Amino acid sequence: MTSPSLTSEQSAGGQLVRFAGQLLTRSLGSIEAPLARFRAESGDVILDLSDVEALDTGGAWMIADLRRRLEAEGVSVQITGADPARAALIETVSRNMPEELVPEGPPGGFVAWLERLGKGVVGAWTDTLSVLGFLGLTLHRLLRCLIMPWRLRGASLVTQMEETGFKAVPIVALMGFLIGVVLAFQGATQLQQFGAEVFVVELISISVLRELGILLTAIIVAGRSGSAFTASIGSMKVQEELDAMRTLALDPIEVLVVPRILALLIVLPVLGFIADISGLIGGALMSWIDLGVSPGMFVTRLKENTDVWHFAVGMIKAPFFALVIGVIACWQAMQVQGSSESLGRRTTASVVQSIFMVITLDALFSIFFSEMGI
Repeated sequence: MTSPSLTSEQSAGGQLVRFAGQLLTRSLGSIEAPLARFRAESGDVILDLSDVEALDTGGAWMIADLRRRLEAEGVSVQITGADPARAALIETVSRNMPEELVPEGPPGGFVAWLERLGKGVVGAWTDTLSVLGFLGLTLHRLLRCLIMPWRLRGASLVTQMEETGFKAVPIVALMGFLIGVVLAFQGATQLQQFGAEVFVVELISISVLRELGILLTAIIVAGRSGSAFTASIGSMKVQEELDAMRTLALDPIEVLVVPRILALLIVLPVLGFIADISGLIGGALMSWIDLGVSPGMFVTRLKENTDVWHFAVGMIKAPFFALVIGVIACWQAMQVQGSSESLGRRTTASVVQSIFMVITLDALFSIFFSEMGI
């Protein structure tokens, strides 16, 4: 195959641009850069195609695009040396080329900023109402399944419990263990300055049981399972499977959403408990290595100085975290507009919003328990 080439020279009729070789789509990359740099040196340009061996739609588009660009600059362009078939192809491509639109920049000024702010506030309020409506619908379907257990799909529930719970145990346990190690190491560094190394037991137990264990577990579940919920249900909406379910008189909320949220409500407290135990084991091991606090002393101080309410506070938060993660993930899936790009945006938004709401809920719980003296 002869590679395409172009040369430019001055002639009596104007600037002559001679194309040669095979102007085929698969080989046009070699002359794309020279064409982009080409500028007319005189008022007339002649595009000579006499030496062109082959021409397809891609080559015709390149010639037509060059002609349109030069004519937009006020240059007269003439195409010569093309047989009738190639000339007709170039004209056909020229007639069907889209109009070149100049992108308009966003309007500036205070009024435009105020307009964008207003649209953002209205959009946030609309989304909030939509999420609350979806929450109510989900709670209704969930309550109906609990009253009428035969409506609940047991196989789907067990599958979701395995995906969101059992398969998440290794990463949750490892996370809890490392958090305990880090707390013990950092706490030991500070407490050794005051000769209070033994109080590292209280530092680890209260931090892990009350806050970090369940909070970090919920964040991991939001990133791991929440994104999976949005991606799976969202892809079904893209493929119009939800419409097919409604045609078969099946409720997508009851079939798809309820098993996932119920699975989270069951497994998240279990995962939080595993994270707590792993955190205590990691903290005890690091305290033994770094501070010489024996496992027996660690367990004794844990029993004597750590109230059971510290563990209960963490477990109380778990169902609320699970409900928030599940509802936001499934709601975002229902907002997918029918394209893979929309699915990707909604999956990202699901993870971000779930983590934000989990941290917000944790802060509200901390204020509430602090005011209650717990």
